Amino acid sequence: MFLMAFFSFSNQSLSLTDYQIKRFCAKEKRISLCIKNLKEKKSDLQKGKLIEIPVTPYKR
Repeated sequence: MFLMAFFSFSNQSLSLTDYQIKRFCAKEKRISLCIKNLKEKKSDLQKGKLIEIPVTPYKR
């Protein structure tokens, strides 16, 4: 039973909410371009297309 529930949730992918996208893009120089690109990637992810995810280093 546990394995069946695990496999049913593994196919779903979670994407960023609009608020999280705006908060992430607040640090960028061109906020509107950043928001546009992330929303396009969000829609592609929801359609099942592969996307490239940028990795930003953690700064203390």
